[in-house]
Amino acid sequence: MSQISYKDAGVDIDAGNSFVENIKPLVKSTKIPGVIGGIGSFAGAFELPKGFKEPVMLAATDGVGTKLKLAIDSGIHNTVGIDLVAMCVNDLLCNFGTPSFFLDYYATGKLDVKTATSVVAGIAEGCIRAECALIGGETAEMPGMYASDDYDLAGFAVGVAEKSEMDRVALVRSGHKLIALPSSGLHSNGFSLARKVLFEKMGMKFSDEFNGKPLIETLLEPTNIYVKMFKELKDNIVAMAHITGGGIVENLPRVLPENLRAEIKKDSIKVLPIFELISQHVEIDEMYRAFNMGVGMILVVDEADVQTVLSKTDGYLIGEIKEGKREAVMI
Repeated sequence: MSQISYKDAGVDIDAGNSFVENIKPLVKSTKIPGVIGGIGSFAGAFELPKGFKEPVMLAATDGVGTKLKLAIDSGIHNTVGIDLVAMCVNDLLCNFGTPSFFLDYYATGKLDVKTATSVVAGIAEGCIRAECALIGGETAEMPGMYASDDYDLAGFAVGVAEKSEMDRVALVRSGHKLIALPSSGLHSNGFSLARKVLFEKMGMKFSDEFNGKPLIETLLEPTNIYVKMFKELKDNIVAMAHITGGGIVENLPRVLPENLRAEIKKDSIKVLPIFELISQHVEIDEMYRAFNMGVGMILVVDEADVQTVLSKTDGYLIGEIKEGKREAVMI
């Protein structure tokens, strides 16, 4: 009777070991003070940062959504890892948490060591940009669950905040100004709609020139990471809203108290060309619900700090906080 191995069933342990060896230098490149040990143990370890009076651990998890489909179909895998880190650490910032470490989960039907290494290289780059450490992760080879070339990603970021600084909503007041920090593109939201419009409705191809470069490069442009900005300007910021799925109109109210509203001057938003292209086939209100429209993060800032923030970022004024029902409105 012939015997069946794990490899015969679709899981290659040797490929997994080779992958781990490939990513060890990538993981090492993200090491920062606080990291204890390296990868290979059953859990990653990180020492609680000193200097906090009442430290609170914050955690955020996210994925990259159907942007992964573009990476898989185009064979460009080294940028979606940056997106993965960005989507998690940018959320931590909104609760005034400074990212400490990151873990990833990579699942695939058949482990391609080269592809997986490229993805983790992007994750490591994202961690470097976010000034946090990649201290572990999980790689799952699951034949039958995914098509052989497909993979999925999830990320987990942990940071630390001062307990007294976490409740930003309580600090927002009428008269505070709203500063938009530009996005780099779609970031990691709205790709199901974008793909349907661009490739099904308009019949475009990855190689089509758009705004001076192949369309796929614009679509895969990594999500901006705002950690360094936060660290420099933390004392000049009242609150922050990460503009992800739901756009400005659904994310900005999350930092508002019940009696205040955010008024956005629609004409002041610097809409990126890719959104103008997509909007040829999508209602404008739907655009503002599905996409960031060129705004990656919105800062709520006291009027006295506006010039400081503007001088140290590429941000610009888009509105202010006023009395009224808790909502974000375009005017």
